[in-house]
Amino acid sequence: MEPIYPRRYCARQLTRKQQGELMEKLACDYLQRAGLYSVAKNVTYRQGELDLIMLDGLTYVFVEVRYRKNHHFGGAAASITWRKQQKIKTAAAYWLLTQNKCLSTADCRFDVIAITGSQIDWIKNAFY
Repeated sequence: MEPIYPRRYCARQLTRKQQGELMEKLACDYLQRAGLYSVAKNVTYRQGELDLIMLDGLTYVFVEVRYRKNHHFGGAAASITWRKQQKIKTAAAYWLLTQNKCLSTADCRFDVIAITGSQIDWIKNAFY
């Protein structure tokens, strides 16, 4: 039987945080190649977190990045619950207030970058 070493001895294995950061960078690069401009990353409020804030022309795009290794439990897009959507909307409203804007009047949308395995899906206007 092969010995099992603590995580710090596994040079090739990423922590969940490192993997999340890597997927967010991958998503940001993907969106920038598609013509969007990066405004902010990992904006955190008590009510929720915004993974990426991008500009598509004059439209603010709040991007949720989700990653799953495989489709065994429904894939990455299926992991965004109604409650998670509400947290993202609340965090977006707070961020827009810092820009002297309002969620109901600002030109914005909520997108999802769902990464399942090595497949990237960009779901525009995923929720309202």
